[in-house]
Amino acid sequence: MRQRIWLMIAGVLASAVVHAGPARFTPEQLQQDLQAARDFIAVTHPKPDEWVSAQALQQAMHNAETQLRDPKTRDEAWRILARMNPVFADAHLAILQPEWHGQAREFLQSGGAFFPFEVQVDASGQLFVRAELGGAASSYARKRIERINGVAAKQVVDELLSLMHGDTPEFRAQLLSRRFWFFYWKVYGAPARFDLSVEGQVLQREASTAQGQALQLGSDAPFERMFHLKHLGNDTALLTINTFLWPDTEAFYAFTTAAFTRLRDEKVKTLLIDVRENGGGDEIWRQGILRHIADKPFRNASTYIKKVIAGRAGAGEKVGDVVHGSATSWEQPQPDNPIRFKGQVYVLVGGTTYSAATLFANAVQDFGFGKLVGAAGYARARQSGGVQSRTLPNTGLEVVSPRFILDRPSGLREPVLLQPDIVLPDDPFNPQGLVDALLARLRTLPARTASR
Repeated sequence: MRQRIWLMIAGVLASAVVHAGPARFTPEQLQQDLQAARDFIAVTHPKPDEWVSAQALQQAMHNAETQLRDPKTRDEAWRILARMNPVFADAHLAILQPEWHGQAREFLQSGGAFFPFEVQVDASGQLFVRAELGGAASSYARKRIERINGVAAKQVVDELLSLMHGDTPEFRAQLLSRRFWFFYWKVYGAPARFDLSVEGQVLQREASTAQGQALQLGSDAPFERMFHLKHLGNDTALLTINTFLWPDTEAFYAFTTAAFTRLRDEKVKTLLIDVRENGGGDEIWRQGILRHIADKPFRNASTYIKKVIAGRAGAGEKVGDVVHGSATSWEQPQPDNPIRFKGQVYVLVGGTTYSAATLFANAVQDFGFGKLVGAAGYARARQSGGVQSRTLPNTGLEVVSPRFILDRPSGLREPVLLQPDIVLPDDPFNPQGLVDALLARLRTLPARTASR
């Protein structure tokens, strides 16, 4: 009998643990995390008020402080702290969910499911179906979602946009478009079923266990999904580079060498390089791409401002210094490179071209290695970088901050945002559309020459 009682007690305790829910943090712990974020930004960022007033930053910090005076879960704390993200107006300065890829996969493995569609959000707060979650074609593509589980879709979108990081409202809308299913989960939970209104039609959809497209793009994605070359006919090829962050850089260099060798052997005269989905990474574009197209010396920037942080102090520098300087690291062209591409180059840029991909685009544009093509109005040409991160001590949320800001190689600060040389609409529901539009435009131009 005594053993049975103890087993019953143990079962009750186990049940209590299972249903206890996520850990809650005390106001003292939350305030410690906020202060840790504030301190980290102060010692890392060379000029946090470069794109937003110091007063706006202080107000955002104050607002977070006043809302962290009751116990919160990690996600609840993030929903408060992340309201600073749009104020920062820089995708490299943010309060983030840690290891969001890992969180999503763990949730799926534990039996969870997500919002059933890939979507497209515009900066005005409208929400459209793009595809089934995971990318399969949907009969509802291009249709506007009006309500989600009884809540106006615009209200949902506005709430989620208030937590996004990024340079501009348009950039933040692109980020939300790609991870809507993740952020919906973090703010509204994970219902097993969704009651939707789509342009007046009422739908009932089960939550999806598919991996969202954004989850399929990363360092663990198949190589061929991130990098590929396709001959388009008419002496034209499309080189897609979806990231500049790859764990095996030698594999990347081997791929680009093989790609440019193929361009030579197939006598390609026009090369399209697609970095619309490239959110950046390292400057592997220098050796991997530009050395195969450059016909003059190039560099990634003209001038810079940097914060000297521990372990990164140069001669005559000390930790805490804010240093202004000129970029002196020039790369030389390789005229004897047997696979140097001498034809016409067009770089496709878009709503999530960012960081190292923006530096690549700047170099192509400023040194005349090619022309940028696509839609405008998303990210700054003047980029921050050298991103550092810290895990907040209690909630485990992540704060990221850049340690330098780079002026583009030309030194020009106008236009502020990356501006394509050829502005063409980039239909989010048909990525091939921009390629087709450019090819159609090129057919109307005088005969192309084989070299620049």
